[in-house]
Amino acid sequence: MLRAAFSLAPVLAHGGESEGGTPPEILPRFTPIRLFTEFELDWFLLLPLLIVTGLYLWGVWQLRLRGDHWPPGRTVAFLAGGVGVIAFAGLSGLGAYDTTMFSLHMIQHMLLAMVAPIFLALGAPVTLALRTAPHGFRSALLAVLHSRLARLLTFPLIGWGVYVASPFALYFTGWYPATLDNPVLHEMLHLHFLLVGALFFWPMVGIDPIPGRQSHPFRFLILVSTLPFHAILGLSIYTQTTVIAARHYEGLNLGWLDPLTDQRVGGGLLWSSGELVGLIMLGVVVVQWIRASEREGAREDRRLDRLEAAEAAALSREAATPVPLDTMALDDVRPTGSAKKEVHS
Repeated sequence: MLRAAFSLAPVLAHGGESEGGTPPEILPRFTPIRLFTEFELDWFLLLPLLIVTGLYLWGVWQLRLRGDHWPPGRTVAFLAGGVGVIAFAGLSGLGAYDTTMFSLHMIQHMLLAMVAPIFLALGAPVTLALRTAPHGFRSALLAVLHSRLARLLTFPLIGWGVYVASPFALYFTGWYPATLDNPVLHEMLHLHFLLVGALFFWPMVGIDPIPGRQSHPFRFLILVSTLPFHAILGLSIYTQTTVIAARHYEGLNLGWLDPLTDQRVGGGLLWSSGELVGLIMLGVVVVQWIRASEREGAREDRRLDRLEAAEAAALSREAATPVPLDTMALDDVRPTGSAKKEVHS
């Protein structure tokens, strides 16, 4: 959002042309090594990532000072898989070529919408904040989590609908071409990818105490239902006979790039990689399902053990309690009938 705000000044001054970054028409021919050599230091993206990283590490450090445990896997997931993927998508060659090559834009799209949100959710930042943040911030955060808006946004069908429908609306309307020529809309598009991915995946695979959490079988069905739509979208783009945002891509006049061929590569990447990410997420949900079942089984075993221990203790107390010698008990041991005669004789 900060990056978009700072980009607004050159847009207003030059009618939509941004002075920052390398103009697409003078970028060198793309090779895989360009993903790393075309790195551009963008403080409007880098600074928020550094702040988020610092706050997360501060929270982990506070827990360690108190002697509390924080799983290292969560830290790795959040910093490497979440923040690291966002940095790679925006600061590497993907960011430099994202308005030049549709295929690289599609990789950036998948990283921001499918990969980074999942790892951010697995890092459990909300849980960390609730355990380490000051009291005032925790109260405000809890109020947000318990609000009607949060319950509405995290309702599974809301996230599912936005996650499935927004890519079709993006690539088959004038939305995507507009983002290529307007730097503010372009930055807001990246933010949109990240937020939509978080809205969908956080209740599905996250471990934070947020509303909208559903049972593991329902999560599995929701994730399965998204797989056909990735295939349909990818195949639709792959089989297009016209170039999406043709005015922009054909206007670049790059001798080393055929826009239609590059678009088909992007469609194929969305089709194959989208299915792969979906299958990986299904595996994550299955593993979480199994672990939740094991924890529930362990809790039930402990409950039964406590019941058995209580019953055994009650039986022991009954056995140790002396029986009172009352009149009826004496009658039971007195001789009667023929036994009395034998006693008299």
